[in-house]
Amino acid sequence: MSSKRFITDTENKRTKKQWALFITGLIALIIGTSILGFYGIRKIHREIQKQKLLRENVVVEIKDIKIKAPVLEGTDNETLSKAAGHFFETGEVGSGNYCIAGHSSTIYKEYFNNLKNAKIGMKINLYDKEKNCYTYTITEMFIVEPNEVWVLNDFGDNRVTIITCTDDGTQRQVVVGIKNESQ
Repeated sequence: MSSKRFITDTENKRTKKQWALFITGLIALIIGTSILGFYGIRKIHREIQKQKLLRENVVVEIKDIKIKAPVLEGTDNETLSKAAGHFFETGEVGSGNYCIAGHSSTIYKEYFNNLKNAKIGMKINLYDKEKNCYTYTITEMFIVEPNEVWVLNDFGDNRVTIITCTDDGTQRQVVVGIKNESQ
């Protein structure tokens, strides 16, 4: 008699079940890796785009609360989906009332999420396209209704006004910085 081993029905079922679990696990691993890869590549692409915008445009920065955002011209949805936006017909970098709008959201990682943590006395750096730095000191912080556009007016001084939504989105948070006179 030969020493061949006969596979019983129980062993055969176990082997098929093991193969099915292995294939299922392999498929799950491939799908998971693909999803992570997609989001990883997307995040890298967004970071590259952000760095390009920071190099080529005006930049607003509040180091104390880790805000650093490129500022594009305009406040339409397309502009605000990429960066902060400068309100047309408000001041220039370093002169007048330079007004900036940007999104904040507790759900999404937006540029002005940390603006609610600003404090009077903190410094705001505004860099023009040539990367000359203008420093402002936060002097006011308040909440307004969305239709209160008086915050965009020229007040006869050199200031930066940053506007974003409150957490619930119904009102606008405003942070005002006055330009340091030594500049």
